Amino acid sequence: MKSDSRGHSITRRQALQRSAGAFLILPSGLARGYAANNKLDIGVIGLAGMGGVDASTLHKLGENIAALCDVDAQVLERRGAEYPKAARYTDFRKMIEKEKLDGVVVATPDHSHAYISVWAMKHGLHVYCQKPLCQTVHEARVMAQVAAETGVITQMGTSSTSEERNMRTVELIQSGALGEITEVHVMTDRPVWPQGFERPPGEDPVPPHLDWDLWLGPAPLRPYQSVWPAGHKVYWPDQRKRFIYHKEGDIALYHPFMWRGWIEFGSGAVGDIAPHSMNVIFWALDLGAPAAVEVVETSGMAREMYPEWSVIRWEWPQRGVHPPLKIYWYDGGKTIPDSITGGRGGGLVWIGTKGSLPPGRGPYLGQKTEPYVQPPPREWGREEVHKDWVEGIKRGKQPGCDMTYAGPFTEAYQLADVALRVGHRIEWDPLAFRITNCREAHQYLTREYRKGWELKEIAGRAYEVRPPEKGLGG
Repeated sequence: MKSDSRGHSITRRQALQRSAGAFLILPSGLARGYAANNKLDIGVIGLAGMGGVDASTLHKLGENIAALCDVDAQVLERRGAEYPKAARYTDFRKMIEKEKLDGVVVATPDHSHAYISVWAMKHGLHVYCQKPLCQTVHEARVMAQVAAETGVITQMGTSSTSEERNMRTVELIQSGALGEITEVHVMTDRPVWPQGFERPPGEDPVPPHLDWDLWLGPAPLRPYQSVWPAGHKVYWPDQRKRFIYHKEGDIALYHPFMWRGWIEFGSGAVGDIAPHSMNVIFWALDLGAPAAVEVVETSGMAREMYPEWSVIRWEWPQRGVHPPLKIYWYDGGKTIPDSITGGRGGGLVWIGTKGSLPPGRGPYLGQKTEPYVQPPPREWGREEVHKDWVEGIKRGKQPGCDMTYAGPFTEAYQLADVALRVGHRIEWDPLAFRITNCREAHQYLTREYRKGWELKEIAGRAYEVRPPEKGLGG
């Protein structure tokens, strides 16, 4: 955390906002004002999963779905039937250049989030980007800086940022009812897709309805494969029962949805759920960057996939008057220990010096068994995340999970994927943008971009925040 000229501490988000204000020249399109009853013209990029939900939600809010984009012609046709007046595109770049849009939704696989979002912001468009914000620590830093420099209205698509229960949780934590928070334990049922396997050999013909080259986007070229081969372990009952999709019949290798477990395309269990659950923790405790991330135990990485299961720990040193903090993560069937939960299970457990939430979890947490007295609710000024973004555009106000907040927050949870790839503790210096104890981890802060898809070519000056070439530990 930095200090301003009066010695007051400021967060990284505030620093980004202030630095942007010093030199910001808005693209001409941002000069227009929006009346409260004006319909926004929105383009939706990626329609197979959450993009369809995003389009429907924005349409119900009264906004105009003006353009649709997907690399799968079958998906594009299906969604296009729902919005017959919307222009249809396979290539998002052509859509952005030809259509007069106010903003775009980015709901593609993780590996394309940064490139598409930066492209859109550089064209003066407001951006709603599905979670996780991006795939690497470096991309998160770049996206936050581009958002600050362009001044567009942005939002990472996590419902946790505006849910009533989370607002009440944040208020309770910040009231001091639990004392100082020293540990938080997070458990998820993810992954619910294949992880921890080696890529099977072989290649399938690309179906005529899929533009595989555009689907790959910034990722390295690789042969298309439709489904996992017959007889593979993913079809065994103990594996299949974990998958929430494709429980019957063949299981897709990449498209649709099953890309999440692949290093080149997804962010694993952490990238899927941490944007929801850890958002509440960062919000409640006003956290900055962690000092270290450690893999406590794991099934181990495959060459191209994240592990089947993991237990991970983030660490923060003492923060002013606040004591050191540890956040524990459990996925792939690993559970929070009974010593923490009192044998009652639980997806998110807060441990403080005066008690825990839910109350009475753990024998050493005090004897609080009745619900805590909830402090008076605050007026957060937050609405449902899509509406929050829309209203932000019309009012010229950033919503609750804009990229100057979501960027640094994403850096923190994506460090876990770096730790998984090296298999041990990493120590993080966010100002120097380096891992100080492990030279091997350096390469995983960023990624290789396929020729013609280099992020630096569109990000400009913001891309200069890059991992250092010298001074690495290990």
